[in-house]
Amino acid sequence: MSEKRALGLGKLASGQAALVVLPIEAAASRTEPPEFYRQLVRHLRRHDEVDLEELLAHLEAVGYSRHDPVEMAGQFSVRGGILDVFSPEARRPVRLELFGDEVELLREFDAETQRSTGAVERVALLPLTEFPLRKDILGELSTRMDGSTSGTFVPGEPFAGWEFLVPLVQPLSHTLLDLCPQGIVFLEEPAELAQAMERLWLLLEAEFDQALKMDCPAAEPHEFYLRWDQLMERGRERQVVYAEELELAQEQLSPSEFHFPTRPAPSYHGHLDRCLAELDGWLAQQYRVVLLTSGAGETERLAELFAEHRTPFRRAEPAIATSSAWENVASDDLELPACWIGRGGIARGVLIPAARLLVLGTQDLFDASPVVAQPAAARSHISTFLSDFRDLEPGDYVVHVENGIGCYRGLKELTADGVAQEFMELEYKDNDRLYVPLTRLELVQKYRAMEGARPALDRLGGLTWARTKARIKKAMQEMAEELLKLYAERETAGGIAFADENPWQRELEESFEYEETPDQLRTIEEVRRDMEKDRPMDRLICGDVGYGKTEVGMRAAFRAALHSKQVAVLTPTTILAYQHYETFRQRFAAFPVRVELLSRFRTAAEQRKVLRDLEAGKIDVVVGTHRLLSKDVVFHDLGLLVVDEEQRFGVRHKERIKAMKKSVDVLSLSATPIPRTLHMALAGLRDMSLIETPPRDRLAIQTVVAPFSESLVRTALTQELERGGQVYFVHNRVQSLPAIASLVQKLVPQARIGMAHGQMNERHLEKVMLQFLRHESDVLVATTIIENGLDIPLVNTIIINRADRMGLGELYQLRGRVGRSNRRAYAYLLVPQEARLTPVARKRLSALKEFSELGSGFRVAALDMELRGAGNLLGGQQHGQVNAIGLELYCQMLEGAVRELRGEPARPEFTTTINLGLDIRIPSSYIPEEHQRLRMYKNIGGIRSTEERDGVEQELQDRYGAVPVPVRNLLDYADLKLRAERLWIRSIERKKDALAVQFHAETKVEPARLMDFIATQPGTQFTPAGVLRLPLHGNMKDSLPRLQALLAQLEG
Repeated sequence: MSEKRALGLGKLASGQAALVVLPIEAAASRTEPPEFYRQLVRHLRRHDEVDLEELLAHLEAVGYSRHDPVEMAGQFSVRGGILDVFSPEARRPVRLELFGDEVELLREFDAETQRSTGAVERVALLPLTEFPLRKDILGELSTRMDGSTSGTFVPGEPFAGWEFLVPLVQPLSHTLLDLCPQGIVFLEEPAELAQAMERLWLLLEAEFDQALKMDCPAAEPHEFYLRWDQLMERGRERQVVYAEELELAQEQLSPSEFHFPTRPAPSYHGHLDRCLAELDGWLAQQYRVVLLTSGAGETERLAELFAEHRTPFRRAEPAIATSSAWENVASDDLELPACWIGRGGIARGVLIPAARLLVLGTQDLFDASPVVAQPAAARSHISTFLSDFRDLEPGDYVVHVENGIGCYRGLKELTADGVAQEFMELEYKDNDRLYVPLTRLELVQKYRAMEGARPALDRLGGLTWARTKARIKKAMQEMAEELLKLYAERETAGGIAFADENPWQRELEESFEYEETPDQLRTIEEVRRDMEKDRPMDRLICGDVGYGKTEVGMRAAFRAALHSKQVAVLTPTTILAYQHYETFRQRFAAFPVRVELLSRFRTAAEQRKVLRDLEAGKIDVVVGTHRLLSKDVVFHDLGLLVVDEEQRFGVRHKERIKAMKKSVDVLSLSATPIPRTLHMALAGLRDMSLIETPPRDRLAIQTVVAPFSESLVRTALTQELERGGQVYFVHNRVQSLPAIASLVQKLVPQARIGMAHGQMNERHLEKVMLQFLRHESDVLVATTIIENGLDIPLVNTIIINRADRMGLGELYQLRGRVGRSNRRAYAYLLVPQEARLTPVARKRLSALKEFSELGSGFRVAALDMELRGAGNLLGGQQHGQVNAIGLELYCQMLEGAVRELRGEPARPEFTTTINLGLDIRIPSSYIPEEHQRLRMYKNIGGIRSTEERDGVEQELQDRYGAVPVPVRNLLDYADLKLRAERLWIRSIERKKDALAVQFHAETKVEPARLMDFIATQPGTQFTPAGVLRLPLHGNMKDSLPRLQALLAQLEG
């Protein structure tokens, strides 16, 4: 929220905002003068003179953090004369290349690939805080606070909450109204605003009194906020408009004040016939009626209904919510009574009698809540973390493909044959050490396993590792054969072909209120192609909650319903069934598709009616729990089964689902992601789609790690409840849960409290969860039982008590329960006072702090979730195999087994070793950061084509500047190695005055081609041991082109 405030203040001060919508608390808050906020925005253009040190200091002062590579808004990194920075609200980060103090180049770059995408002429670096670090303020605060704070306070340095003490040394005399001096002040329900201000001041005064009692320094409330009468006094210096539904008696209005009575718009709950009938009455009273939809599909559906009803209407394109919608509308037309239909992101409309204007939003029309379309977010990087070493730390387990499981001890520089090289030091059993050249990193992987398994170290040179791999390869081939057999059976089975497109299908898709992410669009297309084939579909869609899986399922269900086929949506719990039922019902409200629910939330009589109508074909979509799998459930013509979280069903239910898969299309949804490497390994054996792209702000949950205090809890709860939201309070001890619920009730007496834990009666638990889902309770005090898969957009605060007792994976899951809407979400991780923490807990706390900053802890937790998904997909039998060799090697071997079964050419199980005596390394002076250096070695080791080689060189040049000779040598080595492995060459080594090329016994080189080469090269020999000896001419560097030409000639 502070970031958004800072951005808003910067835009206001620089005249970039014409309309400001804000709560009364923000309107009444005191601010710095406008010029102060203008200075927080830094504008840079090509050829500007820049003091780099001053610019870096400015970025840190306004809230940016150093992070290499730059991946998210608010990060920057500097490498010599190259500065990468990602400004909030920018499409992409920018790269500044300095020549001396001059900005020579400005380029946008892709945060995922880190490669430049195009030049720009200027950039605006917006602030992330409205309270930049100021040495003068901090120095003065240090003087005033000397002796009154704890030992963690460092004089002159920032400390938690320092910004709330600024008025003690520098009064805040302005308000937001000063940032828009000519603006009209529009007050919605002024009586309610006055009451909200009264409540705010009661809270502020209570907090101030509490601070005084605890002898804590604090600014008085009036130094931060105006009172209601003070705010109104300043507002009346401008034009003021009072909008209210109840025409309460107003004081005598001045010439600059206006009264604006309003009424709530009528709600039609999807009954559009009644809506059309009443519109005739509004038009007869000379009203202008505006109907706002959330997409083009709803717009077209309304237009058809208007035409059928013969009600005249006009269109506003492209969207009523934008000024461009009215560009082609004559101003005189707006004064005439008429119906206007257009797109807009308004849920509830309004009736304004004085203006004879009625606005109907999507919730008034369809009971659907629109969200203003958000641009698609960038692809998550989580899937790339498995093998790029960016989170590898000394002490972590690694897998060496040839030598087994070892322990990473760090990087070490050693000299071999007179050439300095960097090595990865690995520890094995009995304290043996293996030094792996960083040019051979393709042999090393980070060890990942199921459920946090800790492996035993292998013995260097022992036979155990080779036996383990052989045993797992045999089991893997059996599993792959079984999967291939199932896949082949499905290919030959008869099914339903949902071929032709229907205009209503396009309308439904166009009414989707978000912009589809690339992953979603790809998955939708894959499902469409599956449904068009005349064999049963069996596709699994994996992705986190809120990533858009349900939308894919709804589009598939709608397609089936339009082809007069019934759809069953199967969920593991009654709560999820109810939520899916509501979602499907609202989404299909504008179309003649009947959706029903079959679960314990329906009475026996209602269930019997649903069963009768289902058998008679009167129901198109039925949502339910395993009740749908009962023998008394008879479908008229079932065409599609959508299964949510199949892994959570019992064995008997899974067998029933498996039987259904043979005759109908099946779409399985899983909220647990799986690793992309496993997805690739199973490609061709199981139809799977991954949705990895998060919605906008998915990763921007504000996370706070703090000691438990009633004051903090009260503030967190009040802040969420004041904005109409809901809160999860997680306390993982059932015995003391009632005491926590009582404490929450005492802190926020106005809140409605619910309580949930696993020892409750199942029906009682369902009742509590349903009340929370329906917003009949405000705070849910619960254990970690919080339902995985539930999507409650109003829950945007989670408070986790004793977070130090939970693992990062569990915290990641809990934290993911909030932040499902376009509101800022908060996660409070509460821990005991640091003095009471054990050393182990203190270490975990430091990890939590890193987690709160979306550091490597976040990535580890995300990976734990992927591993859990892998376990669900592979089944229990495979867990031991994954743990024995690590997930990444498991996936590589599985991919090899699949390729072998499908008759594809096998890849060589060796890697070419090259030793030419050249300096091949990435100097620490070129890439100082160790993780980045490791990652770049890994990238270079993974080069698989000349294009990739050129791309990596371009990335190096782009990010770090001119490529030094040792790095260019390293790239040439990678190029040679790639060609050599294609020809099955074991090694290329320098032997005094000659080069020795050792061929594999099954080399792919044609003998005739090799003989032709030898005949044209004087002094070249080919030994019986399969070694080609080439005499050296000149220095080794000059021989590289010759070697490349040799391999190119042998490849033909």
